[in-house]
Amino acid sequence: MNAALLWLRQDLRLADNPALTAAIKTGLPVVPVYVWDVPGEGAWPLGAADRVWLHDSLTALSGDLQTLHSRLILRRGDSLGELVQLAQQTGATQIHCNARYEPDAMRQQDAVRSALATQGIELVIHKGGTLIWEPDSLQTGSGNPYQVYTPFFKRCLDNLPAIHPLSAPSHLSSPAQWPDSLTVADLALLPNIPWDKEMRAFWQPGERQAQALLQSFIADKQDGYGTQRDIPAVDGTSRLSAYLKHGEISPRQIWQAVADTERASGKHFLREIAWREFAYHVLFHFPHTPQQPLKPKFNELPWTLDETLFSAWCKGETGYPIVDAGMRQLWHLGWMHNRVRMIVGSFLTKDLMISWYDGARWFWDTLVDADLAQNSLNWQWVGGCGADAQPFFRIFNPITQSQKFDPDGTYIRRWVPELAKLSAKYIHAPWDAPPLTLLDAGVQLGKTYPHPIVDHAEARNKALALYKGMGQPVS
Repeated sequence: MNAALLWLRQDLRLADNPALTAAIKTGLPVVPVYVWDVPGEGAWPLGAADRVWLHDSLTALSGDLQTLHSRLILRRGDSLGELVQLAQQTGATQIHCNARYEPDAMRQQDAVRSALATQGIELVIHKGGTLIWEPDSLQTGSGNPYQVYTPFFKRCLDNLPAIHPLSAPSHLSSPAQWPDSLTVADLALLPNIPWDKEMRAFWQPGERQAQALLQSFIADKQDGYGTQRDIPAVDGTSRLSAYLKHGEISPRQIWQAVADTERASGKHFLREIAWREFAYHVLFHFPHTPQQPLKPKFNELPWTLDETLFSAWCKGETGYPIVDAGMRQLWHLGWMHNRVRMIVGSFLTKDLMISWYDGARWFWDTLVDADLAQNSLNWQWVGGCGADAQPFFRIFNPITQSQKFDPDGTYIRRWVPELAKLSAKYIHAPWDAPPLTLLDAGVQLGKTYPHPIVDHAEARNKALALYKGMGQPVS
């Protein structure tokens, strides 16, 4: 028996999959394999919400492969050992995979390639399946990596490659005998206690749903995206981030589909795709950023970890309705609206003075779209210690942000139902409501809904004083 192995990782799709296309071009039977290798992910193995998504994504991919008269081989353990065993069982001398750019994933694929070579097996790593611009392909005029997004985006547009997503195969040649495989259930990705019920009802992982969401976005949301994307009560975003994270859709597919509409509104959304590219550019060139600030001077900032305050933030019990709504949405759906992510992030780092790293860790475990590059970049952005041209002392006011982006309190009422009967005048800051108003709304501060755990104005002044104490200019 002789076959080409396809090592799938964060590329769980059939269309625009360079490694799959290359494996098919060998003319050999193709054996797709996914190895559940937790140690292989290094310091950032998939979080709990991500594992639930992976279970359903692998199930969907397995079904899609069956329609091509193929199947998905599942293994658990050391990637190298499982790949060597599969190569021996199938007679494969080539294994194809798509490049990954997380530090631990890069170390793993380099180590696997070197070790396989000693066995006479070639690991062929293909580019173009994860990013539009390779992270080492763009640099500033002085030859350095970019650390500010706007000039990076301009350079992207000036160096836009020809984007021709690859078609999905209509058939895959199968080996005469398939190697043994685990079932998706055997990987034990789902929690023992079914806390994921609401999350799984909300999401439908898989390549087909990713394409359906993309088409729905283009038809119904793209033209209003520039303004609607900031309103958490409105379904105005694409909700494609988790599909991108797991590789159920590629950035090239999204870019081409949006660009082909030739509508001016598309640029707003394409900026977000380029922001993802920027995140990988920063991670590639500064691999310490998942653990350390991009700007070293912020190592001196005296973050604290008050467990009581951190727990209140995680549970959505801070006493600030927009913050609590976001944190509860995260817990129930494994996802949070982008505008609210910035609000809750600012609250953690500036109001509570808890490190961006602690927030990144919580998001990593609870988000279905927990992408290491973006999670690190976004948390450092909101913490003011990363890649950002704006002042690092940006502090979001949770009350005015709530009034501006959820003026009627619709989003708050959805996720903080104990405040549902408050009027729009008081729902953003219930402590300002007269006692009779609270009574009529069934709200008892400190009992049915918490008092604010910090005073925002005081916390803001404290944060600014800490920044100033570092010798930084604060205006």
